[in-house]
Amino acid sequence: MIGYTTIGVNDMEKAKAFYTELLADLGASLLMDMDRIAFIGTAMDAPMLSICIPYDENDPLPGNGNMVAITAPNKEKADELYHKAIKLGAICEGEPGQRIPDMFYGGYVRDPDGNKLVFYVFG
Repeated sequence: MIGYTTIGVNDMEKAKAFYTELLADLGASLLMDMDRIAFIGTAMDAPMLSICIPYDENDPLPGNGNMVAITAPNKEKADELYHKAIKLGAICEGEPGQRIPDMFYGGYVRDPDGNKLVFYVFG
């Protein structure tokens, strides 16, 4: 059910070095590395840890830059989960859509307590 968990960091290079070394004994490695976000895990279809510079560029305080990512089997299910969350009281943080061409599709919400979630599909 959980695809990846995102945590905010101040220094991407330092954080990548720390987490790849820390998690190497579990078979994890750097799987995807982009400007402000990196994914660490054993495979793209297994749970991963994501580290990022927060999108709003504010300090990565607990909760800022953190997000629970829930994998969906397809885009239609990601849409359904997004809309269901909105019906249940979540607030839109980004309607479902293609975020990285041919690679990442997701819809973002904040639950009633302000926790950020994404319902996503890779590929």
